[in-house]
Amino acid sequence: MIRKLAVLTAAAVMAVTSFSVSAQTAQTAQERAIQYRQGVMKAQGWHAGNMAAQIRGTKPYEKEDFARSATFLAQLMHMSWDGFGPGTDKGAPTKAKPEIWTDNAKFKAAADNAIKATATLAQAAAGGNMDTIKAAFGEVGKACKGCHDDFQAK
Repeated sequence: MIRKLAVLTAAAVMAVTSFSVSAQTAQTAQERAIQYRQGVMKAQGWHAGNMAAQIRGTKPYEKEDFARSATFLAQLMHMSWDGFGPGTDKGAPTKAKPEIWTDNAKFKAAADNAIKATATLAQAAAGGNMDTIKAAFGEVGKACKGCHDDFQAK
């Protein structure tokens, strides 16, 4: 009886697991890429929001916390572009404009600008001079806004 129950339990676990795996593989590569880039951008927003709150004074400035968020943002900025491969203009809900693929040189230039701006912010944050930090954070904001204005549907 116990052996029969163990076999039935194992069979049920295998069935649930195989259903879960097949549901995951039913998702297209494009859908996974879109979800990936959206996830990376949410993480970028999290860290940008943390820094903005410290700059505005709605959260106390903590040099180490700010520098950590600036470093993470700079690292994440390298990652999101991997999610904009061929065919990722469709397949899951996205606000990405067709210009990402039709004017890819301009999109790449915007990406490079954002990468450069976040690297500068990370350096400024490590130094801890709030005037330098604010200027660098402003440049990050411009880089992000410029890309979103040109390449993100509202």
